[in-house]
Amino acid sequence: MAEYITNAVYTLRSKRGLTQEELAEKAGITRQTVISIEKGNYTPSVLLALKLASIFKVSVEDVFKISYGK
Repeated sequence: MAEYITNAVYTLRSKRGLTQEELAEKAGITRQTVISIEKGNYTPSVLLALKLASIFKVSVEDVFKISYGK
């Protein structure tokens, strides 16, 4: 059974009215990195995951979840 990480970055960012550029600036990353995370093409480090959760004022588990597939 394969494991992969899903995220709610796009949803949380949109709910807070942040652009990708604004989120990138707050997190100290590039807009391209935000795009990659939102698309599920990049799994951030623990430090970045914690930073994003802090920006959104939610737990890391509210931003990132482990999913299981075949």
